[in-house]
Amino acid sequence: MTYTCRNCKRTFTSELQYELHRDTCSADALVCERCGEQFSERQATRDGWHYACPTDGCEGSGRGEDLHPVHEFSVAVDTR
Repeated sequence: MTYTCRNCKRTFTSELQYELHRDTCSADALVCERCGEQFSERQATRDGWHYACPTDGCEGSGRGEDLHPVHEFSVAVDTR
């Protein structure tokens, strides 16, 4: 059986993995297209206007450019 997160659409093969993920996933979360990290919107901005990825060494910035709401972001799966 697979479990799918309603916020970010990630799938998990075990209920435990899903529950651990669900505790940290929020509809208000953002995902960085450059590094793939997920974080709260609050962590990505100080003024509510300018957004940057809070991950050390990542230069992702701009909501809608490199940073996307988790519910709009999808991960491509290689099925080869």
